[in-house]
Amino acid sequence: MSVKQISVLLGNVPGSFAKLTHILDSEDISTKAVSAASTTEDSRVRLVVNDPDRAAALLGSYNFNFEVTPVLAAEVPLHAGGMNAILKPLAKADINIHYLYTTINRIGKETIVILGVDKLEEAREILMENWIHLIDDEIYSIP
Repeated sequence: MSVKQISVLLGNVPGSFAKLTHILDSEDISTKAVSAASTTEDSRVRLVVNDPDRAAALLGSYNFNFEVTPVLAAEVPLHAGGMNAILKPLAKADINIHYLYTTINRIGKETIVILGVDKLEEAREILMENWIHLIDDEIYSIP
């Protein structure tokens, strides 16, 4: 299973990200993971939130330019090379990682990474075969 990510395209102007988070916060939609990157004109904010369906409806009502996409959430093993335990099997399987970012909070001690990949189901199977714990709906209830 995958996790729903919301990608929002914002103008690269002061306050646009604050407006987005204010709207979500005002409806008790909490951010579990976030990534933001900008170019000269635009910023792309990627979010995993506690209620992605309600967040999408809310953003639509405010006419935000956004999309909901599936991503993987994986716990990084707590040992030297833990990140490579995720990255190497995906590279060996010729799966391209478009981006990754971490959650704000954790379920246990492990860091959770959000992965945007080109072959989602294949990546999920490869990671499970390599003993990587994938997080599904429980990500939405991280405190």
